[in-house]
Amino acid sequence: MDSVLIIGFGGPTDPKMIRPFLDNVLRGRPVPQERYEQVVRQYELIGGSSPYNENTFRQAKALGERLNQNGTSATVYVGFRNWDPTMKDTLQKMADEGRRSAVGFILAAHRSEASLGRYQQEIEAAQQEVGAKAPVVTYTKAWYNHPLFLDAAADRVREVLPAGGKEAAGRSALIFTAHSIPQSLADRSPYVEDIRNSAEGVAARLGIIDWSLSYQSRSGNPRDPWLEPDINARIRQKAEEGYQQVVIVPIGFLSDHVEVLFDLDHQAQNTAQEAGMKFLRAPTVGDHPKFIEMMAELVRETSAGGKKEASRS
Repeated sequence: MDSVLIIGFGGPTDPKMIRPFLDNVLRGRPVPQERYEQVVRQYELIGGSSPYNENTFRQAKALGERLNQNGTSATVYVGFRNWDPTMKDTLQKMADEGRRSAVGFILAAHRSEASLGRYQQEIEAAQQEVGAKAPVVTYTKAWYNHPLFLDAAADRVREVLPAGGKEAAGRSALIFTAHSIPQSLADRSPYVEDIRNSAEGVAARLGIIDWSLSYQSRSGNPRDPWLEPDINARIRQKAEEGYQQVVIVPIGFLSDHVEVLFDLDHQAQNTAQEAGMKFLRAPTVGDHPKFIEMMAELVRETSAGGKKEASRS
């Protein structure tokens, strides 16, 4: 394999792009206008754009540098599901540049149809559009419990832990959060188990046994059951239990975007303040060196496996 394809969600890059971006995400699905405008306002409140694309290209750059340092020559490409560069455009560029195979790294740690499955479906559709010269994409194995991912996430929590280290952290409500999905999707995937395993691994590295799990950013029909408890409900619960400080760990998110910058840093923080609690939020793993090293390790393993398969054919 001679290239790497990082696969992500995408986000609007300036205020004029918010509505076209949302239209692309929805792709004709009926959404109440009130809800649509609410999301527009959320983007406006975080500055009118999302740092997701920039963060993803930063991860790609760091990955390319890390691979080169380790003696692996591979060009790293980025394709987004909902914004430019689209997966089709990226695959077309790869084909035009003579790339015939790629290691695919999906920017989603926890397995479900709503995450990994949809990205893979988008890639398959893009390959069909590009045609016979589209590169074959071989995906990395699951990494929700990879030691380097858990190390990176634990390091991010340490960046915001209160003075006093473990003892002080023990007096804080440590809450892990991930994107909620419909219960029906969760029932037929390892999504919840993956998230819990990630949280357990990070908490163990911090030496903390008192932690809880929550979900956020639900959408869709309000009558349909989604994963709970919501992060705001969990914060209120911890306040009622007597905790005076909350430490939020966005374990389900790999870089900052609206669901971190608004749903947590604005909405959840307001909930904590209304409940009389101090609010701390751990950074996402982003381009933490340990996370980038994990990406490089998985790319090398996947590439080596592909070469072995090719040699047997």
